[in-house]
Amino acid sequence: MDNKLLILWRYFSSGHIRTEEIAEALQISQKQTTRYLKKWNDEGWLTFTPGRGRGNVSRLQWLKNIEENFEDEVLLKLDREPVEISSKYLMYDWSTDTKLRLMNKFHTQFGFVQKAKDKLVVPKRYPFRTLHPLDAADAHSANMVSNVFNRLVSLTDQGEILPELAHSWDVSPTKLRLYLRKDVCFHDGSVLTATDVINCLEKLRFHEQNKDLWTPIDEIVSKAPLVVDILYSRGCSYILPLLSMMTSSIYKESKGRIYGTGGFLVEEDTDQKTTLTAFKEHFQERPLLDAVEFVKVPKDFPIIYHSSLEANHHETFQVESDSGFGVLIMNAYRKGSQIANVEVRQYIHQILAMNRHRIPEYESRAIPNDNSCMIGNRLPYSIPSAIRPEFKEPLIIRVAEHTEEASRWLLDTFAQYDIPVKVIKVSFEDAIFNKQLTDETDMFIHGEIFELNQNLSFYFFLTNGFAPLPLILGKNKRWQKRISQYVHTPFEDWTDLNVAVEKELIDEAIMIPLYYQKRYIPFSTELMNVNIKHFGYVDFSKLWLRPTLDQ
Repeated sequence: MDNKLLILWRYFSSGHIRTEEIAEALQISQKQTTRYLKKWNDEGWLTFTPGRGRGNVSRLQWLKNIEENFEDEVLLKLDREPVEISSKYLMYDWSTDTKLRLMNKFHTQFGFVQKAKDKLVVPKRYPFRTLHPLDAADAHSANMVSNVFNRLVSLTDQGEILPELAHSWDVSPTKLRLYLRKDVCFHDGSVLTATDVINCLEKLRFHEQNKDLWTPIDEIVSKAPLVVDILYSRGCSYILPLLSMMTSSIYKESKGRIYGTGGFLVEEDTDQKTTLTAFKEHFQERPLLDAVEFVKVPKDFPIIYHSSLEANHHETFQVESDSGFGVLIMNAYRKGSQIANVEVRQYIHQILAMNRHRIPEYESRAIPNDNSCMIGNRLPYSIPSAIRPEFKEPLIIRVAEHTEEASRWLLDTFAQYDIPVKVIKVSFEDAIFNKQLTDETDMFIHGEIFELNQNLSFYFFLTNGFAPLPLILGKNKRWQKRISQYVHTPFEDWTDLNVAVEKELIDEAIMIPLYYQKRYIPFSTELMNVNIKHFGYVDFSKLWLRPTLDQ
């Protein structure tokens, strides 16, 4: 099967045609087009008679219905081939009706497979960008990290610290002493040591994107086997919560591979498929599943968790999950730009507040938010009454692929008020990693997903190198001093501090709340113990399938 032949069938009927038109549709050269046409002619799909001489057009005559033939072939392959191989055919340029039939058939290949081993096959629309804890800047990758690696401690959304790789600890004003569990194994079979922990934390402490969070730490040492001391002469009330974050995961690198201690180990990781297998030697409860397999599917493929055993799927129930929030970030200290003028930013704030209710027309999952970004902290604030400034030059707006829908709302709103703009389109990677690009932009919509504990996550949002605010606020000494207060504030008082800092960001029109996002995931009623954990994703280690038994 050839997707180029399917495209030709879909967009060109029998009759006169020019090879230039075919080449343009197939996005190949005319020389390549001629070779393909001869090949398809020889295979009996069509007859192609090239035009002879100047002004004479070619003629195409179809001999077979390409889409019907290809659909029959794909249906056979879906029954015979592994799902990660057959999934590539869904990327072909099918008509709407054919694609729907194939997707319905393909969906039966996903779900909970209970044979010799229990396996959950999950559709994924994008490959995982990374499985390394220090580089997991997106929620999909970070969720994988949460399944493959462990932290020294864990932090609940209520703020309770629970033991993980460390079973106990002693805290003083200048030192945290951690006592590690015995006989904890990495996925390569080696045993966790204090040296492994120190190596990970030292890399994290000097990591470009995370070093600001670790500024209070002076030294990390071990004075006895399975004992780790973290020293901080100036105090660090948030040291235990800090150790619970995904970036603080403990891992071991060996021979070009990275190993964790988590409930699942990575058996395979390609663009097409990622397979997690239960780690039987896990020091905590073994996952109830034997494997979770993520297989790439088209963007419009429905994500449903169900059993693939039943011809007629069981009823589903919706699980609501927080999918983060969206804010407009304005580069308030950009030299030479109008955006550095607070009156300009407040006028923008004013018109966006007046049009915020229209965001769901562009982003269906968005819920307009005119309050705090932090759930549970309703923070009403006054909308500034601003006079329209004179826009002497276009505002430079960055539009990233993951915020494209909401950005269209922003651009349409500016067009409604005759505000001149210049749009720069960027990839997700550039939006996260290209700091120079952020520095050269006046504003952009930013999407953020908190990890689990809101108080710690908001501080992470203000300080970690992957987020945009540290780059902007770091140019201003007053803001540097303001954020340094976190280090000297007891962690239990961070809620009030977060609320105050957020209000200042809004009042100065540096960060404007726009929307919350919710995700509603359908689960079959057969799947049990569905719990939402880090970054709004399901905890795979707890899932199991209730078997159908004879009465």
